[in-house]
Amino acid sequence: MTAHPISETVASLMPRAKAELTELVAFQSVADPAVFPKSECEAAASWVADALRAEGFQDVALLDTPDGTQSVYGFLPGPAGAPTVLLYAHYDVQPPLDESAWVSPPFELTERDGRWFGRGSADCKGGFIMHLLALRALKANGGVPVSVKVIAEGSEEQGTGGLEQYAQAHPELLVADTIVIGDTGNFRVGLPTVTSTLRGMTMLRVRLDTLEGNLHSGQFGGAAPDALAAMIQLLASLRAEDGTTTVDGLTTDEKWDGLQYPQEQFRQDAKVLDGVELIGTGTVADRIWARPAVTVIGIDCPAVVGATPSVQSSARAQISLRVPPGVDAGEATKLLTAHLRAHAPWGARVAVEQVGQGQPFRADITSPAYTAMADAMRIAYEGQEMQSSGMGGSIPLCNALSELYPEAEILLIGLSEPEAQIHAVNESVSPEELERLSVAEALFLRNYAASKAV
Repeated sequence: MTAHPISETVASLMPRAKAELTELVAFQSVADPAVFPKSECEAAASWVADALRAEGFQDVALLDTPDGTQSVYGFLPGPAGAPTVLLYAHYDVQPPLDESAWVSPPFELTERDGRWFGRGSADCKGGFIMHLLALRALKANGGVPVSVKVIAEGSEEQGTGGLEQYAQAHPELLVADTIVIGDTGNFRVGLPTVTSTLRGMTMLRVRLDTLEGNLHSGQFGGAAPDALAAMIQLLASLRAEDGTTTVDGLTTDEKWDGLQYPQEQFRQDAKVLDGVELIGTGTVADRIWARPAVTVIGIDCPAVVGATPSVQSSARAQISLRVPPGVDAGEATKLLTAHLRAHAPWGARVAVEQVGQGQPFRADITSPAYTAMADAMRIAYEGQEMQSSGMGGSIPLCNALSELYPEAEILLIGLSEPEAQIHAVNESVSPEELERLSVAEALFLRNYAASKAV
């Protein structure tokens, strides 16, 4: 890194950052009480609140949101007349999945191969630490030149909308001139990137019932309608033979005209097995940033171990549909629901339940805040120019904030580059990315304050 004073300060703070991230990762803060105790999320929220108080934040509060979780808020006043910047991260995490597949325990931050491994290390507990590092570096180099609000969400991964609902009921709370969402990532390690679009999402559970109870497959199989077979056929209707999403009425031919994603690089990032084809058509960027994508993320059915020779009377699945910018998530939900009802075979009874939804988002990357970020990233990344890319994931809060504060500029940065393997086993963060992005955020805040003072 360059010898810029901010860079030197952040470098000196990295051991402390690792210690703090170790503490934060240790909380099993999955915002689903059916998976982990609610007390784990509450303890993580208290840790975040204490960290803000230690940095001099005022009005620090644990906000009880309508979905039963807590978001953490704090305000750090800046110089008189300075603009206000809202910094966002979330402290809740995805479940660890198969803990036996982790090389090191998922809730113990472990250094290996130059990276720090642990659930939430990149998504998005590391994002909160990034904000702290940026603010500390500014304090050590003349002070924080803007007023800062921090909001750390407690249920982002669940998509239950608690913070969005709270913000809509308390619109004055998160008012800011610009908003930095620290929950995306660089296109690859070492390439400074802002995210210009996010796909939205809808999450549905579908249940099929065909019989009053399970039946002996030898006595009834061949004529009795099998609910599990019906579910397999129904789910297969959601994709064409080449893997393209095929929800009735949903367009799947949009094009991405920005930064491209080479197929070989994508295969490597996604760890696609040799000989296995990618699905869909068009460029990789078309498929993951500009088009809808359906994924079956869970099926309730008998396990192989202990299975009996039975015709199943009922089956259930959970389906995620990613929705690109330009498509309304509510309309996509209606189309997917109608598709499921129309394609269930053999007259099977269909019940559909919506369990999550978020709108897609498109940022204005021509705004002054993006110019300030480009200048900051050029220094933090030693002369490399800032790039913009899409992101296939969803951050429902972005649209809520853009609707509440239409004049605010929204920037999306973060630590979730491909090697981070967020949402998968062995999630990790690059400490070099944490360091560089913390420098970039600090310089951005300084640049942004100067631009507003002109």
